[in-house]
Amino acid sequence: MKTIKFLSALLIASNLFGQSAGSGMTDIDGNLYSTVIIGTQEWVSENLNVSRYNDGTIIPQVTDPTAWGNLTTGAWCYYNNDAANGLIYGKLYNYYAVTDSRGLCPTGWHVPTDGEWSTLETFLGASVAGGALKSTATQTTPGGWNSPNTGATNISGFSAGPGGLRVNGGGFLDVGNLGYWW
Repeated sequence: MKTIKFLSALLIASNLFGQSAGSGMTDIDGNLYSTVIIGTQEWVSENLNVSRYNDGTIIPQVTDPTAWGNLTTGAWCYYNNDAANGLIYGKLYNYYAVTDSRGLCPTGWHVPTDGEWSTLETFLGASVAGGALKSTATQTTPGGWNSPNTGATNISGFSAGPGGLRVNGGGFLDVGNLGYWW
């Protein structure tokens, strides 16, 4: 079963963990995504940038912080409501978009389960998995981590970036410092 995760652009690293390019993925909007195989799993190696569910229904962009905080339906935004951040980090989706039965992920793909994240962590080694997934780029590169980028090796090819998040109340936190995945 294929798994999707949301993060920054792919930079496939040397084949230290047996990762290789996957078959790729295309969403309902026609966006093409690179994938990487890590162990027995294929992961999308770019942020999802879809604006519609699989049935064609539009996912609304919500910029107002109060409206975001009051949502009970799916929505997306760019970090700080700045489209330039979309080019670097992709879209941020709320819980309702991710769990909507119409499907945020393309057919044949899904948001990873805790068990799938655990399989990935076990394959990479629990004590080094974070660094093995993390891009080595720093803020000198758009989308890079704030210095020091401690432990980053990206030997998995996952290239995790620090896209931050939008909190339930509508504010934005942690771009450059943390990355969050469903």
